[in-house]
Amino acid sequence: MKKNNFINEDIILQVAERRNLNENNFKFKKYFLFITFFLISTFPFIVLIFNSNTKINFSGDINVKKIVNNDPSILGHLPYKEISKEKLVFIEPNIEVHVDMSESLLKMREDAMKDGIYLVFLSGYRSINLQKDIFYSLKSKRNQIAAERARVSAPPGYSEHSTGFAIDIGDAYNRETDFEVEFENTDAFRWLKKNAAKYHFKLSFNENNKNVDYEPWHWRYEGSIEALKVFEASNRNLQNAKKQKTKN
Repeated sequence: MKKNNFINEDIILQVAERRNLNENNFKFKKYFLFITFFLISTFPFIVLIFNSNTKINFSGDINVKKIVNNDPSILGHLPYKEISKEKLVFIEPNIEVHVDMSESLLKMREDAMKDGIYLVFLSGYRSINLQKDIFYSLKSKRNQIAAERARVSAPPGYSEHSTGFAIDIGDAYNRETDFEVEFENTDAFRWLKKNAAKYHFKLSFNENNKNVDYEPWHWRYEGSIEALKVFEASNRNLQNAKKQKTKN
């Protein structure tokens, strides 16, 4: 009798152990399925967060990914905001410029006259709408694709003229060179090249520019904090290009 009791108890224990094992296996399967579902559902978000916060570095502090994906330029031109009308003044009936540069610009022309040089102001501030007409209309008339036109005219929203800090200059005695590379052969250009920096003017597109054609008539003003901020990205790109050229 006792033997039978021992056998029954042993059977009961084995059944209870199997039942407990099955329950544990069921709980484990439920936990495993939950973890798997959680990882699958959250994986895209983890990847997105990882990509947005990870910097791809090949040379110290240079974020290569940022350079590739966040380049604001279009067809070699940087974006510029249109200056408000309140900051513009007329220096001639059809020529408006930023008030910060008007005094220096007029002083430069006056001093040039003392040296026998007569500077002609061809174009100052241009609205984005006017730049739009210039870029698309002339591109169409000349049967040029956008990349070709961008070498001689900035797309709307990407012109220095919209800032009010840019001025196109010609020679009063050589009007046939207006907006032409041949302007560099005039006395006016030679005078500007020698003296413009005294009045805080700088040639925007020199002969070494890879994206925009050489424009000896196009000068920009950098004689105020606002102007320096406007052209900071352009000057930084220029410095980087010089460093790269030195390395090569």
